[in-house]
Amino acid sequence: MPLKEEFERTGQWLFRWRSYLPLLLIALFLIAFRDFKYPFGSHGLDYLWEIFCLFVSMLGIAVRALTVGFIPKGTSGRNTKGQVAEDLNTTGMYSLVRNPLYLGNFIIWLGISLFVRLWWFSLIVILIFGIYYERIIFAEEEFLRHKYGHRYLEWAEKTPAFFPKFNGWREPVLPFSFRTVLKREHTGFFAVITIFTFLEIIGDYFVKRIFEFDTAWEIIFCTGFVIYLGLRTMKKTKLLSVAGRP
Repeated sequence: MPLKEEFERTGQWLFRWRSYLPLLLIALFLIAFRDFKYPFGSHGLDYLWEIFCLFVSMLGIAVRALTVGFIPKGTSGRNTKGQVAEDLNTTGMYSLVRNPLYLGNFIIWLGISLFVRLWWFSLIVILIFGIYYERIIFAEEEFLRHKYGHRYLEWAEKTPAFFPKFNGWREPVLPFSFRTVLKREHTGFFAVITIFTFLEIIGDYFVKRIFEFDTAWEIIFCTGFVIYLGLRTMKKTKLLSVAGRP
């Protein structure tokens, strides 16, 4: 099989399972935690670093929110069986970068990788992310190129694939929908909080050899859980649905 077709086929497979494959990084995290210690022996400094890492990941959530809040129905979906695009997004965040949702995912995982404070670990996560999403982006862009032809090529010519060009901003066609963001991103928001809570518990275990739940993280997790349950309930009752939005 020619390399181009191989890349596309691999990208389609990774696209289908993109929500689950990052879980394989758990084993890598456990290896990195073997020599985990508090910075300068201070649990307080470790807590501040954890909050900083969480803040970085929440910036990734913010990038996704700024993307999702403007998109119309039929674009940027969560489909897994194949590529779907009823229209080509070229405004809002898509005027700055062609893959803003994946950029948001990268920032989320960067924050998570920084948790263990090992430069080589963050580098490995970045490399894995790059290889992983390169194939997915290749498959997606082949689909868009075949479907939209010159219109896609014209947009791709002036819009970077991954690193934003901020002077290219074009006003979105639709107004920002906060309800759409809450509907689509509440699961990712809670997933980030859950991952950080899990990492905090594992980190404390490797230092103290006991499982414990810090009060601050207990508050963060419980607050996130309540928000998640509330938004999930609202989603089921259609309170977060907006006409013309996904």
